[in-house]
Amino acid sequence: MSPTTPDRLPDPAAVESPGPRPASRADLPVFLATAFGLSWLAALPIWLGGVPLDAPLAQLIGVAMMATPTLGVLAVWRIGHRDLPRREWAARTGLGMGISRRRTLALVVAAWLGVPVLAVLAVAVSVAIGVLEVDLRGFSLFRLAIARSGSGAPPGDPAMLVLVQMASALLATPLINAIPALGEEWGWRGWLLPYLTRYGTWRAIVLSGVIWGLWHAPLTLLGYNYARLGAWAAPAFVGFCVIAGAIFAWLRLYSGSVWPPVIAHAAVNAWAGFPMLVGDAAAPPNLFLAGLFGLVGWALLAVLAVILFRVRPPAAPDPADRPGTAG
Repeated sequence: MSPTTPDRLPDPAAVESPGPRPASRADLPVFLATAFGLSWLAALPIWLGGVPLDAPLAQLIGVAMMATPTLGVLAVWRIGHRDLPRREWAARTGLGMGISRRRTLALVVAAWLGVPVLAVLAVAVSVAIGVLEVDLRGFSLFRLAIARSGSGAPPGDPAMLVLVQMASALLATPLINAIPALGEEWGWRGWLLPYLTRYGTWRAIVLSGVIWGLWHAPLTLLGYNYARLGAWAAPAFVGFCVIAGAIFAWLRLYSGSVWPPVIAHAAVNAWAGFPMLVGDAAAPPNLFLAGLFGLVGWALLAVLAVILFRVRPPAAPDPADRPGTAG
């Protein structure tokens, strides 16, 4: 044979399949366009029809918005990765039980029970440093909310009703909230976070948190969560999402599953209104300062995030297992 002719032909598989193919450049734009575009579309009745944020219709719109990140994940799969079987796509995006079933279930329980502890602790610290006044005898702020809602006369002794609300937030509401929370978390922590880890784990955590916060803009620009801030609630909530998102990211990366952050998200939503439940009507709380969503809560969540990442640092997803990488 001539010197320029190999005496053995290379294996075609070795030439054509050197490793996982890189993600399509369209993946991230498709995901963001779907999640953001559909969320703004869902919120149009609030902007154009003047629907108040505390109206039942606005709450339904909020639930509908929570499905849009999941639609983004499905759009990415449908447009760019249909060659991947559904089960493999689901596994890569965290819908399975992750690295260890036992670990994932333990983290689900920890999230379910840990969020109420953080919510109560945030209120206690808020009271201790003077940014929140509570009324644990008359629950005047809660009674005022009932009266304004038009759901009937406020109870003479609301303590039992408050206990029922807290028991529901602890036991039942996280299960109910898990359905819409999955709509968000499959997008943010199921697909987006692992996708972004190709740029570094901490960059992925921060960037996914910023994107998550900005996605709420159709509501937060109208003062959602921080009514006193008006449109400034939008950038303020980004701060919360980056810090809370770091804990959700740890749950996702350490378990390999989306279910622990789903339950954490569901529980956070269940306990978001706790300062309003125990607050004093004579001095309504500033939710940008007090409670789990306020600066006090940010500090507690930041401390917890540092502890989690130092004590149990998670590994970044294997490049071959990142969603958006075709096998």
